[in-house]
Order: sequence, then C-alpha cells, then structure tokens
Amino acid sequence: MLEHGGRLRAAARQYAPFCKCELADWLDLSTGINPGAYPLPAIDPACWHRLPEDDDGLTAAAATYYGNDRLLALPGSQAAIQWLPALFPPVVVACLTPIYEEHTQAWERAGHKLRRLQNAPLARALAAATPIIVLCNPNNPTGRRLPAAALLEAAAQLQRRGGWLIVDEAFGDPDPENCVTALAGGPAAPNLIVLRSLGKFFGLAGARVGFVFGAPDKLERLREVLGPWPLSGPARTVARQALADGAWQALARRDLALASARLASLLAPLGEVSHCALFATVATAHASALFEHLARQAILTRHFPAHGLLRFGLPGSEAEWQRFGSALANWSP
Repeated sequence: MLEHGGRLRAAARQYAPFCKCELADWLDLSTGINPGAYPLPAIDPACWHRLPEDDDGLTAAAATYYGNDRLLALPGSQAAIQWLPALFPPVVVACLTPIYEEHTQAWERAGHKLRRLQNAPLARALAAATPIIVLCNPNNPTGRRLPAAALLEAAAQLQRRGGWLIVDEAFGDPDPENCVTALAGGPAAPNLIVLRSLGKFFGLAGARVGFVFGAPDKLERLREVLGPWPLSGPARTVARQALADGAWQALARRDLALASARLASLLAPLGEVSHCALFATVATAHASALFEHLARQAILTRHFPAHGLLRFGLPGSEAEWQRFGSALANWSP
C-alpha cells in the first residue's frame, strides 16, 4: 500500500512526544480536500434499508454537471485507477511525473511497462510514441495545469496511431472551463478517458463517490468488474444533491480562488510554489525539515521526499490560517 495524506491518527501517535494535544487539535493540510465541504442534506432513512438503485437520478445529475452522459459511477475514482489498466493489453505507458502514484502502481501491476517522464512537457510524452499516456490535470502533487486545448490535441494525435489518453481530473472542478470531461468517449475524443471525484472540490471524500467517462465499451467492462451496487444508497443521495446545487458550486469556486491565492502568497518565501485551487506545493531542499517543524506543532502536510516537494491543503477557518501563518513565521531552515 502506498502512503497517502490524511493519516491523522498515525501522525498524532508519532508526534505525541512533541505536541501534547488531542487528535481534534491537529490541523490537517495533507489532502487537498476542500475544508468548506458541501453541507450534508437530510437523508431519507429508507436509504439505509433499501438496496441502491441505478435509476435514482444520480446518473442524470452527473451527466448534467459534467456535460457528458458517457459515464459510470464508482466508489471513488480510485476504483477506476485500479481497474482501468486491466482493460488494455500490456503496452508501454507514459506517465507525466511526479503523479499520483496509485496510477503508476496500477499500470505496473497489470503488466504494463512504465515510462516515467519527470517534469516533462506533454509534447515529450507524445514524442515517446507510447500507446497510452496517463496524467493528472491539475497535476497531483504539483498543481500545475495543462490547457484543455493541448489535451484534446494530444488525444487526437494518439487516436491517429490507435492510442489512448487518460486524464485524472480529480482536482478539476474549481476550473471547469479547463476540463475535458465533456468530450471523453464522444466523436471528438473517442480515445479519451477522464476520471472525476466528489472527494476534493465537494469535500465528500468519506462518501467515496467518483465517475469515469469514456468509450461505452470500456465503461461496460468496468461495470462488469465492479459488480452490482458499487455505491451505497446514502452516498448516491448526497452526491446527487451536491451535483445539482449550482449555487453552492459557484460560491465554492469563488471562495477557493481567494483562499488559493492567499495560500500561494503565504508560502512564497519558502521556495518555488506551484498551485491549483485546492492546494499549493513548494519545491525546496528543506522539505523534510519543514514537514517535521510543522508536524511537531500538530500541523500535518504531505511530504514527497523523492521529489523534494511539500504539499499544503487549505486551512478552513481564520483561526487555522493564523495558526498556520504563525508556525511558518517561526520556521528557520
């Protein structure tokens, strides 16, 4: 199992000798999950007693929100990450790295050969002439974004040689104009597969709801692998309402834009900062020491030691912003 953010209990145990505080006192900036999560609606108790039903309106709500009805609902986009590689015969797969490492692990487990293109432009991946390219946009963990037009052109180039482009847009919701979900699997991009998640922008990581968009035959094979009832009834209910709440979505995008700019400004003195709406990442030779400095003050961040990166999610309240700012002000390399 790979390491991930959000392991707050483990961090609290590890750093207990340095910070005598309760679990609830920790500030978790390790995941990139929106701290202003979608407010949970009242859930009909029948959701807990009945088997989930596919015709409950979730698919329609998702098709409207994402602009594409070529979709499959999943127990988190992680399910697609794990099972998609098995839908392709073993080939060479190019990954723009650093990347969410579950992607690379899943393709290797399925027998594919990985070409990790470190900090490479998309043109480099296309020049490598691999049948499949996998990337995150915005990238996780760097936050860097590729223009939608460049992704669609890449998909077109790959289509001409029988290849596929797989794009993880888990952090894409704050900037829907730069997402390519709407075209996945359609006439304009039949070889494009896109993964989406309700865990980040909507802050509903615990519900484990995601979607994959693409060619109907690939979706049908995934459906068979997942089996019946991949999502719980309560999760479907919450997801349906969140996807249909345009007013909340607009306010969340506005608030995230302001918070993202504030975070990037706060981190600027620490090193090279790249960011998207939900997190910012600092490239610094002192990433390990800064991670330790913050953890000893009960502030958890996400360290990527192989790349010299430290990723920061958004504080959720003004008190958390002030606490985080004070901890950074006390930092000395």
